[in-house]
Amino acid sequence: MSWLASCQISKNKHMDTKQLRQKILDLAIRGKLVPQDPNDEPASVLLERVKAEKERLIAEGKIKRSKKSASSSDKPHYPFEIPDSWEWVRLDEISKIGTGATPSTKDSSYYNNGTICWVNSSKTNCEFITEPTTYITQKAIDETNCTIYPIGAIIMAMYGEGKTRGQISELKIFSATNQACAAIVPFIDEYKDFIKIFLKANYWKIRTLAEGGLQPNLNLKKISSYLIPMAPLAEQERIGVEVEKLMSFVDEIEQSTSLMNYSLSQVKAKILELAISGKLVPQDPADEPAEVLLKRVNPNAVVSADTSHYNGQNLPNGWIQCKFSDLFNVRSARRVHKADWRSEGIPFYRAREIGKLSDLGTVDNDLYIDNLLYSEFAKSGVPQSGDIMITAVGTLGKTYIVRKGDKFYYKDGSVLCIENRNGIDPRYIEMFISSSHFKEQYIWESQGTTVATLTMDRINSYSFVLPPLNEQKRIVSKVDELFAVIDQIQQSLE
Repeated sequence: MSWLASCQISKNKHMDTKQLRQKILDLAIRGKLVPQDPNDEPASVLLERVKAEKERLIAEGKIKRSKKSASSSDKPHYPFEIPDSWEWVRLDEISKIGTGATPSTKDSSYYNNGTICWVNSSKTNCEFITEPTTYITQKAIDETNCTIYPIGAIIMAMYGEGKTRGQISELKIFSATNQACAAIVPFIDEYKDFIKIFLKANYWKIRTLAEGGLQPNLNLKKISSYLIPMAPLAEQERIGVEVEKLMSFVDEIEQSTSLMNYSLSQVKAKILELAISGKLVPQDPADEPAEVLLKRVNPNAVVSADTSHYNGQNLPNGWIQCKFSDLFNVRSARRVHKADWRSEGIPFYRAREIGKLSDLGTVDNDLYIDNLLYSEFAKSGVPQSGDIMITAVGTLGKTYIVRKGDKFYYKDGSVLCIENRNGIDPRYIEMFISSSHFKEQYIWESQGTTVATLTMDRINSYSFVLPPLNEQKRIVSKVDELFAVIDQIQQSLE
């Protein structure tokens, strides 16, 4: 375990737990995870037992003889070096390998009142298969290529372009499978766990064996002929124990990282809450009161007597509560038809692009409109520096502050523009929109709706907490300072 002890977890060193898991598996299947014991019965003796068991099954007609067996002449083609006490074999030399079928759903007699478990490849996304996808009848077994496989069979997904192809799981129930699964049944159950470790270690390599066009698939021939190293049985047991122990250690790292990231996200939320409640930075009595700022921005704004508190909390002197409509003009875009979409020109952003700009600060855009159409839209208003773009459909509240020199248009309905032309600090507006106080307003209104949506009328009616302008700038500076520290910690955990 010295190699693992050398892994340093710190703010300045990156630990990728996926790579760590792969490293554990790679060392395991190469005989480098635990030491060899010269007193162990060598793998060649184990393989003689396997060969005898295979011959018994052939004699009883339960399996057919393989067309080809591995030989010493194959050694130059072995993928990597293994200890002297280990042996290379083909997977079908040590296992029965088969597949299944999907009984026609048009024939109800294959399914109605069925009692035989049947699984498809989607079940391989779990370590163990404990429940069937559905049930089939004995008639389906008799009349199709379905085979019932025993508890302990290793199920590999042969189809699937996502993560599915190459995934493995283990049956904890007697079950048939569909044709997208390969069932691997070891002739001797004791080395089943080592086969699983090997297949997991080679997940990405096995996926590359797939053939076909748009949807490449694995096939039984390639799986059957796949070479696997076999360790002495006693060493396999030691390897299994060590792999389980180290994987548990990695689980703890991931759980701790996840908990830490959640805690840091909560800290950020608390910082924003303090910021918009006037509790993050000290007030300066010399600052121009927010009410004066509001009256200068909007002389027609009516400042009620009930503006000194927000969400049950008293606001500091100089702060007021108002509505978005008192300070900002929230507008939507004019309709851009698909016929006007272009492959170059002025960028055209939908909610997904604004979301990427919000999360990443950049976006690979693929939609544009031409300059003539943009010029026409500019007559009625386009985003300008300091405005806040906000996603208004689906994932709500993602924001992007329009920068100086930005030139783009946006999709009506899915994105709204909060025009900020009155000198309010755009970063403070963005922070307020990101706060739980703002989110609670639109989350409550979205309950019971099919698709969460923000509208111009809704935002205009929402409450906004306005501090003095100078204090806005102090708040922004302090939040940015604190968030930068938290971001550094989060990056070190990734």
